[in-house]
Order: sequence, then C-alpha cells, then structure tokens
Amino acid sequence: MTDVRPVFHGFEQIPLREYAERAYLDYSMYVVLDRALPFIGDGLKPVQRRIIYAMSELGLSATAKPKKSARTIGDVIGKFHPHGDSACYEAMVLMAQPFSYRYPLVDGQGNFGSSDDPKSFAAMRYTESRLTPLAEVLLGELGHGTADWVPNFDGTLEEPSWLPARLPHLLLNGTTGIAVGMATDVPPHNVNEVVSACVRLLDDPDATVADLCEHVRGPDYPTSAEIITPAADLRAMYETGNGSVRARATYTREAANIIVTALPYQVSPSKVIEQIAAQMRAKKLPWLEDIRDESDHANPVRIALIPRSSRVDVEQLMGHLFATTDLEKSYRVNLNVIGLDGRPQVKNLRMLLTEWLAFRTDTVTRRLRHRLDKVERRLHLLEGLLVAFLNLDEVIRIIRSEDEPKPALVARFALSEEQAEYILETRLRQLARLEEMKIRGEQDELAKERERILATLDSKAKLKKLIKDELLADAKKHGDPRRSPLVARDAAQALDETDLVPSEPVTVVVSQKGWVRAAKGHDVDAAALSYREGDALLAAVKGRTTQQVAFLDSNGRSYSTIAHSLPSARGNGEPLTGRFSPAAGASFVALASGGNDERFVLASSHGYGFVTRFENLTGRNKAGKAMLSLSDGAKVLQPAPVAGVETDRIVAVTSAGHLLAFPVAELPELDKGKGNKLIEIPKAKRGTERVVAVAVVPPGGTLVVQSGARTMSLSFKDLGDYLGTRGSRGGLLPRGWQKVDGLQVDA
Repeated sequence: MTDVRPVFHGFEQIPLREYAERAYLDYSMYVVLDRALPFIGDGLKPVQRRIIYAMSELGLSATAKPKKSARTIGDVIGKFHPHGDSACYEAMVLMAQPFSYRYPLVDGQGNFGSSDDPKSFAAMRYTESRLTPLAEVLLGELGHGTADWVPNFDGTLEEPSWLPARLPHLLLNGTTGIAVGMATDVPPHNVNEVVSACVRLLDDPDATVADLCEHVRGPDYPTSAEIITPAADLRAMYETGNGSVRARATYTREAANIIVTALPYQVSPSKVIEQIAAQMRAKKLPWLEDIRDESDHANPVRIALIPRSSRVDVEQLMGHLFATTDLEKSYRVNLNVIGLDGRPQVKNLRMLLTEWLAFRTDTVTRRLRHRLDKVERRLHLLEGLLVAFLNLDEVIRIIRSEDEPKPALVARFALSEEQAEYILETRLRQLARLEEMKIRGEQDELAKERERILATLDSKAKLKKLIKDELLADAKKHGDPRRSPLVARDAAQALDETDLVPSEPVTVVVSQKGWVRAAKGHDVDAAALSYREGDALLAAVKGRTTQQVAFLDSNGRSYSTIAHSLPSARGNGEPLTGRFSPAAGASFVALASGGNDERFVLASSHGYGFVTRFENLTGRNKAGKAMLSLSDGAKVLQPAPVAGVETDRIVAVTSAGHLLAFPVAELPELDKGKGNKLIEIPKAKRGTERVVAVAVVPPGGTLVVQSGARTMSLSFKDLGDYLGTRGSRGGLLPRGWQKVDGLQVDA
C-alpha cells in the first residue's frame, strides 16, 4: 500500500496575500503598542520606561553620583530594549533637555545639546547622567506591588509593564510619535493646573471639559513664548482631542532696537536669524538695517533687530516677521494614547483625566493591599514570636532536645510553619527580656496601621481623599509657575511688498532695446544717462517706489512689476525679457506708472484708443495680459495719464500735422480692447499717415509740440483752435510744424 501522508519540508506554504497582510498587521500593532504611542498611566513609551527603570536599577537616583551614559545605555539595550544604541541614547538625551521637556526626567552632565541645535549633544562616552527628583514620582511605588511584571526580550529578567506614576505624567511632559496609520501629539502642561483639574474631577465626577478648562487653561511649553490661540479654540481642542496651538515669540524695546527674548517651542535661534537675513538679502525687509545674535549663557535667547530709523512701525514690522518666519509657530495637537484597555484612542481632556484617575485609584488600591499583606504577615510573625517569649524555656528545651524542632513547635504551641520557621531563625541577641516590649509596641503600631488601611479600602471617600492629598503634596513639591503666558492676540499678517518699502520718487527708464532701470528722484534727464553701445532712450515715466510699473509690448500685451525691485540707474539696468516672457518677435515699446485708480489713455497709431484704470495694466503673469487690440500695421503709443475725466482734454496728432483736442469724457472707459476712433485719418492716407502721439492736457497745462530740435507751446486756451468732436479731422498745425515727433505736457 502506498504511503500518502504529507511530507513536511521544514516550511509552511501560505498565500503571499495572507502572509503580507498578517505580517503588516503584526508590525503595525507592534509599532503602535510597543514603540510610538504612550500609555496613559505613566505617559511613557517603552524605550523611555526602560531607560528610567534601568537607571533606577543602577542606583542612579537624584541624590546618587551620576554614571557614564554609556553604562546606562548598555544596560538598557542589553537587558530590556534590543535596539540601536544611538536611538536609545537620543531618547535619553531628549528626557534630559530642559528646552525639550517641560519637566526633565534625566539630569545630564556634559554636552546634552542646545536649543539652537538639540542634536549637537556629545557622544554617550563623554556624558554622565542620573535621574531627576521628578522621576521619583514615576518610580517611588514600583516595589509596592503596583505594576505587573513581564519577562524581558530573552526571558532572563523581568521588567515592569508600566510605572506607577503619582502624577498624570502624560500631560506634564507630553509626547509625539508616528505609528502606522496614526500619530500622537500631546503638548506639555503645568503640573499645578493638571493637578487642580484632577482634584476638581475627584470632587465633581460630572465636571465637563469646560469646567476642567477653568483649571487647565492651555499647554505650558518649556519656553516663555506667548500662546496666542483663543481660549475658545483651546477649549474646542480639549473637547475633541484634536486641534492646534499657536505660539509667538516675545520681544522688548531697548532704545530704538527690538530684542527678541523668547522663541516658540523647538524653534532654533539660528534658523530664525537665517530666515530674517534671507529676507534682508532679497530686499524684502528694507525697514531693518541689521540683525545680531546676542545670546549667551545668561540670556539663552537674545536676538537684536536694528531698524533703519525710529520712524519704523515696530508693531507692523514684527507682525510681518511673525507671519513669515518661525517667530510664530503652530503646533498640532492629537491626544491619541493607549488607554487602560490596551487600545489606542483619541481622548478629550475629561476622558484622559478620568482614565488616569482610574489608573491612579487602582495603583493606590494595589499599594494599600500590598502593604496590608505585609502588615498582616508581620503581625502573624510577631504573634508567634510573642508565644515563644512567653514560653521561652519550653521553646529552648524543644530546640535542644528535638531532632526536628519545627514540627514539634507547631504541635506544641499551635503555630503555623511560617511562625515556627521565624522563631527558629531568631538570633540569640533578640531573646532579651526587653524584646517583648518592642514586640508588643510594634504589634500595636501595625494593628493601628492595618485598621487605617482597611478603613481606607472600605471607604471610597477616604480613598479619594488619600489620592487627592498625595496629588496636592506632589504638586507642591514639584510644581512651578506657568512659563508660557496665555495672551489673546490676532493672527499675524504679512505686509504687502509695497508696505515694506518707503515711498520715494523714482524715474523708470526703458531703452530702445528693452533694458530697464530706476533712478531716484523726478529731476532726472533720462536722455543724458549712459546707454549700451547701439542703444538709446525709448521712454521714461515718473512714479514712486511703492507703485507698480506697467510695460506694453508691440503686440499690445501688458506686464508689470513693483518699481523698487528695478535695478539702479547707476548701471545699464537689466533686460525686461529676464523678468517677463513676451511672444517671439515682440518688443517693449511703452510704459506707465501710477496708482491703481489712476486713469490712462491707451491708443494705437491707427487712431483708436480708450481710457482705462492703471490696475487693468497690472498682473502677475510673466506672459503678460492682452490689453490693446491692434489692427495690422498698428503700433502702441505711449500711454497718457489722465488727471481729471471731466476737465482734461485729449490731444491726438498725426504724422501729417493734423491735431485734434476733445474732452476726455467723450472717450469710453474700458478694461481692454481696441477702443473708439480718436482722430479721423482719410482712407486714401491710411497707409502713409498715422497718429504720432496722444497726450492729455489739464486746465492750466501747456502742450509742448516737438518737431526735431524745435518745440512749440500751446496753452489750454490755445487748444480751442483745434477743439472738435472725437473722431473728427482736427486742425492743421502751422507751416513748418507739421512734422511732429512727439507731444509733452507741462502742468
């Protein structure tokens, strides 16, 4: 008969999908429960718990002499945490940094990093460490039967599953962690506020989150930067377990200088200085002249900002810096922790404190029962010892004469085996007569203690009072004032680029080959500036550094930029094609500058145009925006600024010497397009005659007609000879002035 039993090849065959799913779930549960998320009871992750326990086993209490950190890390990874030494050491360093932990658990000696660079700590072979007094809050009751013990990774030792924290450490120091599919971000809090909330919840179990927020007003970071999140937002955060907290640096004034004295949590001073310096290099902070780092041992954070003048609005400047640098920072809050049921959950403030108080109640109960067992065992032993004293001669006789004195003592005096064993182990020096008095005194004290413990265990009110008293005692011992002040402030707003620049007169000059530059002042002779070989002046306009400058290309598209960003007129400037991206073959032919509500006349050489607001000429698109529609062969003319729509006159002049003046109000205002006819050019002459220039003359102004090197001035009154309706032929200029090169208006 053939053997059909399956043959085992030393491995198991399962579908890849099933294996991958199971392996991923196992890994994710390990990361969630044993690495990234804290336990609500002691607020620690496994690596932190193991470091603190290992240090306590090494005798590194707050009063002990510190030992090399390498010794501690060696014990941690060798006995309890089989992972990389560098990651383990970094976790220990974090618990020792006063700028990272609100209440440090490790007292480090040596270089443990700085707020400027938290990871600049020395290697573990160079530093020493021990526990801080606050660590006693986590370890003090560990040997009192308050924690479950589990085997370590190789089963040779035991380690506690949690530490019996006497304070809600989870909220005191907070924590951050990234698991698989979830994360946690618990901010630190002030011990006095948290304990006050716990006491409120003990006294009033029905207290709401809003009630508890009367005590826990908000997070309390290790730095003294302001928390500017509104109280309503903080309350909503504590009600849902999710939200964000915004912190802002604090500053003072010293003469004309601004001194930053505190930065938000985990913000590097050097990074802030670099952010501000980058804006200064990019000419985006003209209000600041210099920035200096004046931090030292006495002043860990001191950044001096030197304004250019005393007229600088400090509030506006700092508001801009708050909005554009890490001087103001937002922190995510996600109260996701492992609860008493061993499951991760996002909890609100009430759930957190209620569950921790349940943990604390169970811990105190276990501690009392553990102590009660010890007291009762001791009383039991003392009872047997007292029997021996009262029958000392008989006990000595039994010990001397019996081969097995233990069962004989048990039978003779009705003792338990434990009592008999204790009598036999009693030293001869303790058999003095005075010992009976000590035994009876100890019995009385222990009996009273037993009664107190039983009374506490049997009364919920007494148990609550004990927990409350211990909380208040620890808060008094370890509590300190709030560091992060809660200040109601509006969120910072970055200033517009124009707000950061002083408003100064400037003349923008464009050359025929499209090179642009800006000269300070309005009394600039643009034609007298030096130009590149083969280049010359095209046009120049007067404006201010805070205004936009618009450039029109030969296709009628408009491009714009802020005036103060243009290069200085000391050099040849820069090509406009470096800032904008006109179509192939297009060239820049005109420009204008003004406020958004100022109006200009846009016109083409074919005699069509319209009035438009300057804002229509501006935009952020490098490829420009379509503005003036041109017919075949038409060219863009220099825009003419309008001072008064109801009073000014538009003047158009053709290459044949025909000049027409008409009210601005006759020309429509458009956002873009071809416009309406300005001046009549007969069909027979449209190929040869064109509009040379357009100008707008205000009342009291003078029109200057340029013909070669000669000029002719026409007052506003003189224009009456050429006044007509829009679209008419206009009047002919005098003989010798009919070849017009351009128009200029003198106010």
